Amino acid sequence: MTLKARLQQKEILVAPGIYDGLTASLAEHAGFEALYLSGAAVAYTRLGRPDIGLSTASEMADTMTLIADRTALPVIIDADTGFGNALNAQRTMRLYERAGASALQVEDQTFPKRCGHLSDKSLIAKHEMAGKVAAMADARASEETLIIARTDAVAVEGFNAAIDRAGAYLEAGADVLFIEAPQTEEQLTEITREFGSKVPLLVNMVEGGATPISGAQHLEDLGFSIVIFPGGIVRALAHTAQAYYGSLYKSGSNKPFADRMFDFNGLNEVLGTNDMLAKGAKYDPKSD
Repeated sequence: MTLKARLQQKEILVAPGIYDGLTASLAEHAGFEALYLSGAAVAYTRLGRPDIGLSTASEMADTMTLIADRTALPVIIDADTGFGNALNAQRTMRLYERAGASALQVEDQTFPKRCGHLSDKSLIAKHEMAGKVAAMADARASEETLIIARTDAVAVEGFNAAIDRAGAYLEAGADVLFIEAPQTEEQLTEITREFGSKVPLLVNMVEGGATPISGAQHLEDLGFSIVIFPGGIVRALAHTAQAYYGSLYKSGSNKPFADRMFDFNGLNEVLGTNDMLAKGAKYDPKSD
């Protein structure tokens, strides 16, 4: 099922954050129907840096290509600001679409951007962002590829300005709206009251961020169509990795950590190593 078709259903779509083929395969195995390739998660893992606009479009596209080779699930990809003006946004659309993305999320921050839950963000003009959305719609090869228009105006210009901007982006051709970092339950409710009958709505759950953390069922009841948990996997893995390296350094062995990690065979089972070797054997030339 395409992402566009899935969003016709009433049940909220939960898209966990991923950053490579391994996390994509683990999320798929857990039962998720779609994935979210987080620009923040790529910056955290590939660069070891914060989400402040350091990741490039080519790094994201390369990552998307590897994920698409590992899973057929629809992937929403973080396109940041489109990496420039409307023409840059069109190139990003073409690049990401060829890499296998099902939806591109583009935002109205200036470039380089910041994580939506960091302070001191700045925005481009509303009409400029609307132009980017329209340009991306013109550039996509398939109408099944969705444009998710995000506004960061809540923290910069206020909630009412965010509602106004979102309306302009919808008019420009956005398929999904994403008002980033609402600060209260009342604001979440107002977003769905304003747009819930017009367009699918995405909401972002960030542990320690500006938005109250809610479960998927509650967010569905409010009227949201998609909920993403973009950086949770990195926070979980970083916590575990920090403990692992500390244990190894202290003890000089993995034995104290053995109950918190896969052994060699366990990881190969998760990766499907035996199945892949068996598949490869089918193509081996037969000996005479």
